[in-house]
Amino acid sequence: MESVRRDKIDLTILLLPLRERDSLQAERRRQGEGKPRGGRLPSVTAQDTIRFAPFETQGTPPMRSLLRFLTLLLTTLAVSHVTQGADDLDLTLRYRTAITEDSDFYHILTRNESWKPEQTAIIVCDMWDVHHCLNAVRREGEFAPRLEQVLKTAREQGVTIIHAPSSCMEFYEGHAARERAKAIPLASNLPEEIGEWCHSIPAEEQGKYPVDQSDGGEDDDPTEHAEWAAKLEAMGKDPRVPWTRQIDVLTIDADRDYISDQGDEVWSILEARGIENVILTGVHTNMCVLGRPFGLRQMARNGKNVVLMRDLTDTMYNPKAWPFVSHFTGTDLIIEHIEKFVCPTITSAQLIGGESFVFKHDTRPHIVMLIGEKEYRTNETLPKFALEQLGHDYRVTIIHASTEDKNTFPGIAAVKEADLLFVSVRRRTPPPAQLDIVRQHVAAGKPVVGIRTASHAFTLRGKPAPEGYASWPEFDAQVFGGNYSNHWGNKLVATVSVIKENADHPILTGVPHEEFTSNGSLYVVTPLAEGTTPLLMGEVDGHDPEPMAWTFTRKDGGHSFYTSLGYIDDFETPAFVQLLRNAVDWAAVVR
Repeated sequence: MESVRRDKIDLTILLLPLRERDSLQAERRRQGEGKPRGGRLPSVTAQDTIRFAPFETQGTPPMRSLLRFLTLLLTTLAVSHVTQGADDLDLTLRYRTAITEDSDFYHILTRNESWKPEQTAIIVCDMWDVHHCLNAVRREGEFAPRLEQVLKTAREQGVTIIHAPSSCMEFYEGHAARERAKAIPLASNLPEEIGEWCHSIPAEEQGKYPVDQSDGGEDDDPTEHAEWAAKLEAMGKDPRVPWTRQIDVLTIDADRDYISDQGDEVWSILEARGIENVILTGVHTNMCVLGRPFGLRQMARNGKNVVLMRDLTDTMYNPKAWPFVSHFTGTDLIIEHIEKFVCPTITSAQLIGGESFVFKHDTRPHIVMLIGEKEYRTNETLPKFALEQLGHDYRVTIIHASTEDKNTFPGIAAVKEADLLFVSVRRRTPPPAQLDIVRQHVAAGKPVVGIRTASHAFTLRGKPAPEGYASWPEFDAQVFGGNYSNHWGNKLVATVSVIKENADHPILTGVPHEEFTSNGSLYVVTPLAEGTTPLLMGEVDGHDPEPMAWTFTRKDGGHSFYTSLGYIDDFETPAFVQLLRNAVDWAAVVR
């Protein structure tokens, strides 16, 4: 059975030459007739059409107007295409929910949805031909071919494509895709302020905006940037706003696509075509993709089922600005913000298959932190450590244990994509399928870093896991080469020192050789397994010294690092912070 889609388009407007339409709109503006909130005048009425019939307008040959009408009529009818048996778009939407009400920590979750292609649109935001930031031009040019594949595939499936290169409508005047957009009558349900930039929505007030973009976000080398500005000027372009059209890598289908940078026009296109699902892609995520009148915020707050295509976008973020992370981590932080407060995200691979797009200079190893303990508050200390110490060189995903069922880790599937697993878990027994993900990471020979209670991460004291859950009592011995059995008194302050025989180990680079103290209880871990290299020794009054940090070469060939440090105050000790950062670097290298 064919599913037939017919667009409701007021063809009377197509009878008007552009000059006469402009005259009509100017006249109606003077008369103050029905100007909508978005700032665009209502569509031409039948009465207006008679008044400005093409055979009565001055300076417009009748045949030219007739040909123009027929051309636009044919292209309009082409949009009213027949979709025969088009498959639904099966998508996996990623989003984030607070662990508890008012929490600053979030679970990373996914849900599956099937979208009808004829009820779906892709809006391509500001994929300009040129930009004032040279690095932005390079990155856009890198992912544009992949975006072209997405648009071609989606178009063939019946998805509506709307090209939105802002401030470039003059270049496209007379283009069939532009005329098609202008021909759509204004929707009767135009949202308030749909024609305006949206700087935030109420949900965003729950969090802190994750980057400082007050400098405009340019991340060019200063010398290169000056040379690029001079080149743009020599080309006759304004170095600050040099764009005039969309990048030519992206095809604009004259028979089916739309071109518009106006919020009311885009909204009207969506309403006329019965579109409820919107995919935003393009640049720049932290500015135009979020804030334009057709951007994520406007779509989300006005009820559209909107998502960001997170791998085909970029940000304007300068690593020299807070939070002083890499450009790509800056983009990740914006995507996290969107997933928390604005809308879910998807990847291009869900539409065209293969792997998600990654920029060629984004070579960051992927660290997944698994956090599930309350005693030492690493749910607070590790995210801060990750941002400040790892944000420049690594991609970090943080998985928290559930507060409803402390043994489960929502989003733990991310470990499957990890280059390095970082564990801070205390006596949790996950469901077998979840624990198997950890086992698979270890069996693959991938590195593991553990702190404090990771030595007894997946086992209960003296009893088996509850029914339906699983334990791994040998985790300490098999993964870290440890032998945790107990700890000395909580009131005993441990003195920590570097083991001189191994002082030249890379993990100890920059770690002062002077003794320092830790308020956390000293763990009893001896004897260590063969294959371990002790790095730090701890001692408390009345007891034998115990190793407090070491490396281990596992039987599967992988490498691990463990330290019994990780008490909340330890993260205020520079020696510990340096040690932990070095350990991550070491593990990432030996992988």
